[in-house]
Amino acid sequence: MKELIIYLAQSLVEDPDAVTVTESETEDAIVYELQVAADDMGRVIGKHGKIAKAIRSIVKSASFKMPKKVIVEIK
Repeated sequence: MKELIIYLAQSLVEDPDAVTVTESETEDAIVYELQVAADDMGRVIGKHGKIAKAIRSIVKSASFKMPKKVIVEIK
């Protein structure tokens, strides 16, 4: 899942080396924190959050059979 998020983010930004994803786990969810360069934040979020919503939808679809909920946070 982490590789999918990295792939999606790197294909959107101008500085793909600055993309990092950290994973943490709680009782009922797996949280992925996506970090990009400050200049690329707008590219990842998109107008009215459409790109961010699309990334979350793709990850949600890919994690359908996982036992825990998957959350993507963009920081």
